[in-house]
Amino acid sequence: MESIQAIKQRFGIIGNDPKLNRALEKAIQVAPTDISVLVTGESGVGKESIPKIIHQLSHRKHGKYIAVNCGAIPEGTIDSELFGHEKGAFTGATQTRSGYFEVADGGTIFLDEVGELPLTTQVRLLRVLENGEFIKVGSSKVQKTNVRIVAATNVDMFEAIKKEKFREDLYYRLSTVDIHLPALRERKDDIHLLFRKFASDFAIKYKMPTVKLTDDAVNLLIKYRWNGNIRQLRNVAEQISILEQNRTISATTLQKYLPSTGNNLPAVINPSKSESDFSSEREILYKVLFDMKSDLNDLKKLTMELMKSGNASDVQKDNERLIQKIYGEDDEDSFENSEENNLEVLSIPEHSEVIEKPSNEADDKYHFAEEIEEEETLSLQDKELELIKKSLERHKGKRKLAAAELGISERTLYRKIKQYDL
Repeated sequence: MESIQAIKQRFGIIGNDPKLNRALEKAIQVAPTDISVLVTGESGVGKESIPKIIHQLSHRKHGKYIAVNCGAIPEGTIDSELFGHEKGAFTGATQTRSGYFEVADGGTIFLDEVGELPLTTQVRLLRVLENGEFIKVGSSKVQKTNVRIVAATNVDMFEAIKKEKFREDLYYRLSTVDIHLPALRERKDDIHLLFRKFASDFAIKYKMPTVKLTDDAVNLLIKYRWNGNIRQLRNVAEQISILEQNRTISATTLQKYLPSTGNNLPAVINPSKSESDFSSEREILYKVLFDMKSDLNDLKKLTMELMKSGNASDVQKDNERLIQKIYGEDDEDSFENSEENNLEVLSIPEHSEVIEKPSNEADDKYHFAEEIEEEETLSLQDKELELIKKSLERHKGKRKLAAAELGISERTLYRKIKQYDL
């Protein structure tokens, strides 16, 4: 079994953090087996290195290694990509095609961003994990494959399971062994080491002297949050190597290449509120609208009872209590019934007529027009369709921009467009 240091040199991994070493140690230990592995960690921490290590140290190293980005394949074609399809299975299927699970038979498949898989595809994948069987799209013939699956995700899988976006049984099949890679901000001693490695590589690539950081720049580099992790650090090193004439970089110069992240303190996040702000605000708005409609209906019923009643004191008190509930206790005086008033004016919703009762004609009956209520359309589906249409029009049909504004993934927007036949 190769040592951790030998693996780092072989695969170009930089760093001595204990958490990183533990992740590499687990990868080396599980490589000779065929059990499934789930690699977790934030985007940009280098999760793609683990499946390569596992494949190269396994007995499958002479077989094929295929990396599949599940989040980059459209929902309508991902089954065909993974499992293949028969000729004529769908429009455009002019010939039979082999999927990745058929091509990689005897090798390893790396499923990156596995948390983005549609539920229907998750069912197919579960069958492959359980007994190595799959069926091509448009076929009824069961085929066998002998593939090692290594998956990776930056999604909170337990939250996805809770929201029914990921199957719990599939999660436990994939995560027989869970290998977690730490974020760059958790590897503070490795940050400067990585920067020096990237700076040296770019100096060779662009044939220029290597940039060096002053002590204050090193302190800034270590204290920075690095939300983009190693990928962001590499980009910063490349920008500085290309753009700066002075090869000694101070903290002031380095600061220009670091996007502001506020006070760099960890944010306290309620895990139960992981949905987009857009969706949360929309749900709150709908709740307020429904509550307002219910209150208006109560007001209308009480008003009609008061108008039809000869002795309306009890109903009037109920009406006042309801009004105070809606508008607050401070408005109590403004709704009190005063004997000095010449007219009693009842607050009636917008689509009804206001009836006045002269105080000197107590025996007269109220005359009122038939109340006409216009029911508002508060269908969630209609509101969703309206929001999607407006967003697509605003961005001239560009789904990526529209999805970002709506706070949903581009795949979800694509599904909604098909659902509503836009």
